[in-house]
Amino acid sequence: MATTPPLASATNGRPTSAIQGTRPDSRSTRTSGNPARAPRTRAGAAWVGLCVAALVLVALVVFMLQNTQPVLISFLGWQGSVPLALALLIAGIGVGIVALVVGTLRIHQLRRRLAQRQ
Repeated sequence: MATTPPLASATNGRPTSAIQGTRPDSRSTRTSGNPARAPRTRAGAAWVGLCVAALVLVALVVFMLQNTQPVLISFLGWQGSVPLALALLIAGIGVGIVALVVGTLRIHQLRRRLAQRQ
C-alpha cells in the first residue's frame, strides 16, 4: 500500500507555513494561539445580571428559611408579630422603592436640563 506524503502546508504542525515557491496570502489570519477577546454586548451583560440575581435569590431564600423566629413590629401605632425574615424583606423592598423614586426623579431632572440646553 502506497502512502502519500503530507501536504507541505500541514507538515510539522505549522498549518500556516507557506508552500515553497508561493507567497503567503496576506488576508488569511490565524485562528489558533491567543485570540482577541470578544466584544461585550448587552445580551452578555444581561446574562451576567441574571446569574447574579439568581445567586442573590438563592441566598435570600436560605436566609428566609433560617430566620423564621417571630418578632414584634411596631409602626405608627400598629403592632404585630411577623417572622424576622419577612420583616427584613418588607424593609428592604421599602428601601428599594424609595431608591427607585429618588433615582427616577434625578433622571427626569437631568433630562429636563439637557433638553433646555439644546
